Amino acid sequence: MTDPIAPIASGSSSSTGSPNSAGYPSSTGSPSSSRGGRRAARAAGEPTPPSGIRRIRLPQKLRNLELALLLFACAINAGAIVLVQLGALGAIDTQLILLGAGLSALVLALHISMRFVARDADPFLLPIATLLNGIGIAMIYRIDIAEGDTGWDSAAVRQIVWSAIAIVCAIVTILVIRNHRVLFKYTYLSGLVAIVLLLLPLVPGLGDDHDGAQVWISIAGVMNFQPGEIAKIALAVFFAGYLVRNRDSLSMVGRTFLGMRFPRARDLGPLLVVWALSMAVIVFQRDLGTALLYFGLFLVMLYVATGRLSWIVLGLSLFLAGALIASQVLEYVGNRFANWLNPFDPARYEAEVGGSYQLVQGLFGLSNGGLIGTGWGQGRPDITPVPQSDYIIASLGEELGLAGIFAILALYLLFVSRGFRIGFAGQDDFGKLLGVGLSFVVALQVFIVVGGVMRVIPLTGLTTPFLAAGGSSLVANWIIVALLLRLSDTVRNHPRLVIDG
Repeated sequence: MTDPIAPIASGSSSSTGSPNSAGYPSSTGSPSSSRGGRRAARAAGEPTPPSGIRRIRLPQKLRNLELALLLFACAINAGAIVLVQLGALGAIDTQLILLGAGLSALVLALHISMRFVARDADPFLLPIATLLNGIGIAMIYRIDIAEGDTGWDSAAVRQIVWSAIAIVCAIVTILVIRNHRVLFKYTYLSGLVAIVLLLLPLVPGLGDDHDGAQVWISIAGVMNFQPGEIAKIALAVFFAGYLVRNRDSLSMVGRTFLGMRFPRARDLGPLLVVWALSMAVIVFQRDLGTALLYFGLFLVMLYVATGRLSWIVLGLSLFLAGALIASQVLEYVGNRFANWLNPFDPARYEAEVGGSYQLVQGLFGLSNGGLIGTGWGQGRPDITPVPQSDYIIASLGEELGLAGIFAILALYLLFVSRGFRIGFAGQDDFGKLLGVGLSFVVALQVFIVVGGVMRVIPLTGLTTPFLAAGGSSLVANWIIVALLLRLSDTVRNHPRLVIDG
């Protein structure tokens, strides 16, 4: 079996050639171009590296680029809050601006810590997360104004407090985990932690029922937390370690059907176990979105580990079959499908519980926004139920329009693409799978939420990463940012032989 933490051929840092625009090692250049580059450097009087040694960006350049992008993101976030106040209040209130400034200071503290312990980390992930987080706070603040709730206990203030806690968790993660490979040692412990976290909401006296979903726990009776958000990180670590250890057997093929080579029956155990776990989440926790997230995460990581498309076909078939059965047996799942198929049916629209009122109002809000939106503070996002969490995409679509939604989706696309690049450029198979898995968690959440709000798929109830109100989601997603930053630093920094200043 391949050493799980040995360099892999496709992403090994010993490859020659110059790095790409991100500073990651690229494929080996031709000998003639390498000789030509060395001759040009000697003619210009520049020092040249030995043949076969790659050049990468100076770490200070990466961090300076990150700092410039961070300042730009913070300026946009501050401007968004000011525009909300001018549009909705006609005046500027410094209370939230000062709180936002404190949050910006924490982000800069994370940036400074990276200058010491993660100098080679990706320069784009932190600014993107900061910008998305700030846009979400501005929109939540806008909804608070519409609902007449702008005090210290408002949703926007709580979101800022949770954002601060989440960024502190990211700083701790960066400082404590100096190399992602240490997580490989805790593969099965991570799996155990994930199971415990998933079971906590089912403990009598600890779990808290929210709109029928049993996914929350009450802490000291003063705050609620969703342990499943942290479980998705633990599951990503567990899946990565497990698949590295067992990918040889999982890559074996059995019979061929319709031109596709399917795995052996004896190797279907892991897929069936994760499928059963996902179905248990649907039945006992009544959370269709989380079940889809966990199962989708395993499927994608399994495909990356084995390269077998047949796993995707089998997995999707199992999940679709389970979801269809659940729609006939479980009332809440059936309501989701019925609302998706017939949202404008009067009986469904006017239903007091489990109806399509929220979905339809979200569609009306998006339609009202048009191409460029009504402008910050000029819409009516408060008409849609739960606009600051489940339907924050619809709220943003109304005031920023289709153009604003496309810009936000472009930020997510850039974030996920950077994460995939970090994963596939990894020095080891564990890091490769972990990077891809963590990035896919964000990608799948965005697809499920946006698809549900826009009626592409049934609504499932997941939160939009960084944007939606919710402390546990913020903490989990900022930890994902920290882990991806650590992975990217490892990719660039092993080894750093010649610096291109």
